[in-house]
Amino acid sequence: MKNLIKNFLIFMLVFLVIVALFSTFAAPTEKKQEVDMGTFIQQLKSDQIKEVVIQSNRLEVTLKDDVTETVSKEAGESFGDIVKNYQIDPVILENIKIDVRENEGLNFWLITLLPFIIPFLLIAGFIYFMMRQVQGANSKAMTFGQSKAREVHPATNKNKVTFEDVAGAHEAKEELKEVVEFLRNPKKFKNLGAKIPKGVLLVGPPGTGKTLLARAVAGEANVPFFNISGSEFIEMFVGVGASRVRSLFSKAKKNAPAIIFIDELDAVGRQRGAGLGGSNDEREQTLNQILVELDGFDVSTNVIVISATNRPDVLDAALLRPGRFDRQVVMDMPDIKARESILKVHSANKPIAKDVKMRDIAERTPGFTGADLANLLNEAAILTARKDKKEISEQNILDSIEKVLLGPERRSHIFSDHEKKVTAFHEAGHALVAHKLPNTDPVRKISIISRGRAAGYTLKLPETDKYMKARAEYIDELAVLLAGYEAEKEIFGDITTGASNDLKEATRLSRSLIMRHGMSDNLPPRTYGEREDMIFLGREIHEQKDYSESVAEKIDEEISRFIRSAQTTARDIIKEHKGKLTEIAELLLKNETMEREEFESLFAGNKIEKKDSVTKPEEK
Repeated sequence: MKNLIKNFLIFMLVFLVIVALFSTFAAPTEKKQEVDMGTFIQQLKSDQIKEVVIQSNRLEVTLKDDVTETVSKEAGESFGDIVKNYQIDPVILENIKIDVRENEGLNFWLITLLPFIIPFLLIAGFIYFMMRQVQGANSKAMTFGQSKAREVHPATNKNKVTFEDVAGAHEAKEELKEVVEFLRNPKKFKNLGAKIPKGVLLVGPPGTGKTLLARAVAGEANVPFFNISGSEFIEMFVGVGASRVRSLFSKAKKNAPAIIFIDELDAVGRQRGAGLGGSNDEREQTLNQILVELDGFDVSTNVIVISATNRPDVLDAALLRPGRFDRQVVMDMPDIKARESILKVHSANKPIAKDVKMRDIAERTPGFTGADLANLLNEAAILTARKDKKEISEQNILDSIEKVLLGPERRSHIFSDHEKKVTAFHEAGHALVAHKLPNTDPVRKISIISRGRAAGYTLKLPETDKYMKARAEYIDELAVLLAGYEAEKEIFGDITTGASNDLKEATRLSRSLIMRHGMSDNLPPRTYGEREDMIFLGREIHEQKDYSESVAEKIDEEISRFIRSAQTTARDIIKEHKGKLTEIAELLLKNETMEREEFESLFAGNKIEKKDSVTKPEEK
């Protein structure tokens, strides 16, 4: 449609130019007075005429006072016939200059031909543009099966990425350095009979830098980079995806050595023959073509396929066999050192205050991916600009952490005095029990300012990265979850809906302890239920029940036992330290927030020994 409008405008412009030229040449250059034949005869008899120019069917008359006139005569009638018919005295003509001219030059040809040429040009131009539209539609149809991969050449790549731009991920970079070395110097490997993997699969949670690392490989190797998403292969027409795969690999071979990067491989590489879950002929044909192209690579073809996915469990087994994507590079969540490095990379172009320590920020952001950390600093920069400051302070970054984790502050969400008091004691209960139990993370901040859907929050963050979690930690965490519920019950003698999310999380955690981690004392150490993720119906909606109804009753009993034990632990601590609970709540009602230093100073004078007995659930 855009091309049609463009061509129509061009056509109209050309038409207007031709009409303007025609008007310029056809119109008289000087406007002359036109008189009738009778007036001309009278002027002729009265000796007022100095010159007569005869041209075709018109007479151009110049009077003695230099006034010019035009007179039209009959076609085929000569000037002599006019003189004879009107009986003009020949003596009068002796003093008049008479000039006979023929139409000639450009003016003659334009006047003669343009009336015939312009319609012809208009019709020819219309036919030409219509033919172009038809040819354009045909060419689009012919290129429908061509690859839509975005091609980046080293010479034109202004935003070149190298391994230095990818902070953390040291093990992943070491694995991919072999790929870079192969693309730079393939003879080094071929002389030893070594074959570099044809396909490299980057596996990791969203935001861990899989795409960035693939771009870094292309930047380090200084080779062309073809980037495409798995979903871009699929169309409603069967065979288009396979055609695009062939086109993509053909382009890459012509530009070898090169890298093909297929993002979100699970969009096209899911297991075949599943029936449900989005399986269709078009997707399976596309996957088959990818498998064929991977096998069809010549040993001398320096083309490497790098793909990324966060769902390796749903990929077809044929993709992962040796000779295809036979090397998997795992992109883990960054640890403290990696988070510190990532923060330094993303803060390089931001005015960070000199007293900001990235190590402290890294300690406050466990579980953050590289994308989360980039978003964190961006939110801090936005917050700083909103406050009309010139430098990003540490407090702005800490506030942004809470915004990323819990959502923006909702100060307009005003609680009544009673609701505010209930929230204060609820959060004080969480903080108190977390402080008294030995296997919980330290309390970093307590707040009764509403954020997101939470009326208040108690922020607990580990001091070091954890890759395994002990049973005692889970049980103490259950007690912390139920502490708000018990604090409300102890202080007000009633409970509110504020603890509903805590109860939901406690139930989920108890079920996970029993069914997935085998941490129950009264059930054998095994897993219960084989989960199958059926995303098209809802996550984790389907679970294969591989246990009997009697075992299901025992599981329910164990869940209740874990929750009752945690409830008893939380209640005992709250009753024993009710004074501290009240003190924390009153400070929260006064200041709305409490940082770690202020919270721990409350216990500095009379710190009570922590009880180990409360970390284990009671026996039946």
